[in-house]
Amino acid sequence: MPEEREHIGVIAGGGSFPMMVADAARKRGCRIVAVAHEGETAPELGAHVDELVWVRLGQLGRLIRAFRQRGVQRVMMAGTIAKRRMFSRVRPDLKGLALMSRMAVFHDDGILRSVSREMEKEGIQVIPSTHFLPELIAPAGVLTRRKPARTEISDIRFGWHMAKELGRLDIGQCVVVRRKTVVAVEAMEGTDETIRRGGRIAREKAVVVKVSKPDQDLRFDVPSVGLETVRVMDEVGASVLVLEAGKTLMFEKPDMIRFADENGLCIVSMEGEEDRF
Repeated sequence: MPEEREHIGVIAGGGSFPMMVADAARKRGCRIVAVAHEGETAPELGAHVDELVWVRLGQLGRLIRAFRQRGVQRVMMAGTIAKRRMFSRVRPDLKGLALMSRMAVFHDDGILRSVSREMEKEGIQVIPSTHFLPELIAPAGVLTRRKPARTEISDIRFGWHMAKELGRLDIGQCVVVRRKTVVAVEAMEGTDETIRRGGRIAREKAVVVKVSKPDQDLRFDVPSVGLETVRVMDEVGASVLVLEAGKTLMFEKPDMIRFADENGLCIVSMEGEEDRF
C-alpha cells in the first residue's frame, strides 16, 4: 500500500508567495489545502493547490474547521494582508470575535501569535513559511559587487539600531536614513512607499535598513524584499539596502542582485550591528 501523502495547509494572503510555498511543498510530495482570504488572495492560487477554501478576514473558526475537516496538522502562513484594509474588510466569526476581545493591542505579531495559539489548541501546528524554501533566506555578507563607502557604513550602523527600536515597538521593520538622520519610518504604507518618501527627502545616497523585530516569530511575518525594492531605491536615488541575514526573505534574488550591480547599488546582509565589511 502506498504511503499516504501528508496534508499541509497554507493560510494565504496576497502576492505570489503562497503559490511558491504551495509549489515547493507539492514537490516534496505533500497534498496542499489552502485557505484564501477574499479580496486579498489571488484566485490563481487554486491552480497550485489540491484544495482551496475561501474565508473572509477574521473568520478564524471557519479557517480552523477547514483544516481539521481535511486532516491538516501542519500549516504555513504566506502572503500579505494589506493593513489599510484591516479597517474595512474584517468580518470575524464567533471564534474571531472571542480572540479579538481578549487582545488589548492589535499589533501584527500579537495577532499572529494569538491565531497560532488558537490553532495549536486544535492540534494544528504552525511551521515557518520557509520550511520548504530555505534558499529564499538572505545569506550573510555584501551581496553586490559594490561595497558600502565609509560614510554609508556609519549610516548603516545608525539605521540598524533605529530599525531595531522601531521593531521593538512593533511599528514597522524599515527605516531610511541619511547622514545619521532618520528621514522615513515604515508604518502601514509598506516598505516601497517608505523608500519613496525617504528618498524624496534625502534626495540622494539614502540608506534603507530592513530588519526583523527583536522578538520576531519567524514562523510568520518575515521581512521580505525583492526586485521591486531595488527598483524603487534606484528611482529615488537611494544607494544601500541593508538586510538581516538569516531572517529576511529575498524574492527574485539573482535578478535583484543583477539590477543592483548594473545600477551601482549596494546590498548588505548583516548578522548584527557590529558586522565588519
